[in-house]
Amino acid sequence: QVQLVESGGGVVQAGGSLSLSCVASGSFFEIGNMGWFRQAPGKERELIAYFLNDGSPTYAESVKGRFTISRDKTKNSVYLQMDTLKPDDTAVYFCHAPGRLSSCSSWRDFWGQGTPVTVSS
Repeated sequence: QVQLVESGGGVVQAGGSLSLSCVASGSFFEIGNMGWFRQAPGKERELIAYFLNDGSPTYAESVKGRFTISRDKTKNSVYLQMDTLKPDDTAVYFCHAPGRLSSCSSWRDFWGQGTPVTVSS
């Protein structure tokens, strides 16, 4: 089975830090640029960090300067270092990967189950 699994979420006080990890496993033929989304209750899912095709990271304005995305392509993994966390960062964080399962398959979106992050005042 193909799956993305996030880890590292938890509860932290404002100003603290958390590190998230996501590992893709299974019979992917090819995986594209992995990234991170988050979704707060009652809100739309928000793209917060991802890689451009040239390999450079891009961030949503709400997290720029505080979050850092990194990856290890050999391990099909992506990471998110979150510093100076704010209560507004409270959300479920999702790993995302575009991929295809064979050379003749179309690309599709793969999602992790999400890892919750709660930032208290």
